[in-house]
Order: sequence, then C-alpha cells, then structure tokens
Amino acid sequence: MSAIQEVNLIPTIKRVTPLFRIFDETKAKEFYIDYLGFSLGFEHRFEPDLPLYMEVTLGSLVIHLTEHYGDCSPGAAIRVEMQEIIAFHTRLLEQKFKFSRPGIEKTPWHTREVTVTDPFGNRIMFYERME
Repeated sequence: MSAIQEVNLIPTIKRVTPLFRIFDETKAKEFYIDYLGFSLGFEHRFEPDLPLYMEVTLGSLVIHLTEHYGDCSPGAAIRVEMQEIIAFHTRLLEQKFKFSRPGIEKTPWHTREVTVTDPFGNRIMFYERME
C-alpha cells in the first residue's frame, strides 16, 4: 500500500459558514437580529471608516455578513433544516415586519418551507421535514 493510500483523503467537515454580502449595517441588523431573532456574534472593521464584517447566529446556524466587495456577491441562497417551523413562521408574521411577510409552503418532497429574503437579495430557505 502506498503512502497516499494510507492517508485518509476524505476530510472531516466540522462546520460550513456561509457569507452574505450586505450594504447597510442598520438594515442588516434590523433584518437578522430584530426580525429573524439572530444574535450578534462579533463585529470587525480594520478601521472605523472601513467595511463591516460581522457574525450572526441563530441556534447552531452561523452566517457571516460582509460589506467587503471581494468577499462574495449579493443574491446568495442557503437552505437551513430546522424544527418547529410553524412556530417560527407564526413569530415572523406576528411582528408585522414592513418588508417581509413570508408564507409557509408544503413541498412535493415532504417538507414545510419558509423563505425569507434579506434587504440585499440573499435568501434563507428554512425547512422542516414532515413525518
């Protein structure tokens, strides 16, 4: 057996952290923290007048939001499996958020889904598998 064959070439993935491009710190915090219920993990700027890079978390979901031009493009989408999606959906609607009143959809692939789009065109598709 060669040395290459002895080494496990399949890495162990511990976490995936998506990056979403943002353009306005106030709108980003209003959407992710106030509306969706994320917590602020950290904020970073190299200098006070430079772009913001921050982390927001919701349970085990971690997203990095960045104003940096070269980090990523706006309009990304992620799918997030969750539990208690009906309660989550109800909480979103009860807020009567000016820019988002998502529906809940039953899909042919046996999930319930709630899709939200942030002010910068990024989408999060929350879903729960149906029994």
